[in-house]
Amino acid sequence: MRIKLGSRNVAKVGALREVIESYALFKDAELIAIEIDSGVSPHPKSLDETVQGAINRARGSFADCDYSFGIEAGLMLVPFTKTGRMETCACAVYDGKNVYIGLSSAFEYPPVITRMILSGIEGSDAVRIAGLTDHVKLGNTEGGLIGLLTKGRVSRKEYTKQAIVNALIQLDNPDIYK
Repeated sequence: MRIKLGSRNVAKVGALREVIESYALFKDAELIAIEIDSGVSPHPKSLDETVQGAINRARGSFADCDYSFGIEAGLMLVPFTKTGRMETCACAVYDGKNVYIGLSSAFEYPPVITRMILSGIEGSDAVRIAGLTDHVKLGNTEGGLIGLLTKGRVSRKEYTKQAIVNALIQLDNPDIYK
C-alpha cells in the first residue's frame, strides 16, 4: 500500500508516520511526502480556508497511491476569546472518491501574532517578528508554536496527530459510517 502526504513539513510527516503505524489498515504502508501547494493563504484565516487547504493538499497528492493525506493549520473564529480566533489543524484523507476530515484541538495565539497573521504575515514569521523565537520556520519543527506556548506539554506533532486520528474515524469504523 502507498500513502502520500501533500507536505514535507517535519511535524506533519512525523505525525502521519506515527499514526499509520498504529492502524492495521496501513500495515506495511509506504509513506511518500511530496510538497503540494495548499491553494489557500500561507496562513489560513478561517476554518473554511483551513479545511479547503487540507483537501487541496490531499487531492493534489493523490496519484499512484491508495490514500493521500492533506494537513493544514489555520485560524478559525471562536467567540469569547481575546482575539476572536483560535488555531486548529485540519486533516483530509482522500481515497480517490471520498474525503474524510478531522480536526485537532485549538489554541489561541497571543494577540500580536493573530493581528500579524490577519494582516497577511505567515505564522512562523509573525512569531519571529514578535520576538518569541529566532527560529526561521518554527512551524516546520516537531514542537511548533504550541510547543513553545505550552512549554513542551503539547507539540505540533502531537497536535497534528489528533487531526489525523479524527480524520481516520470513518475509515476505522466503516460499518457505522455507511
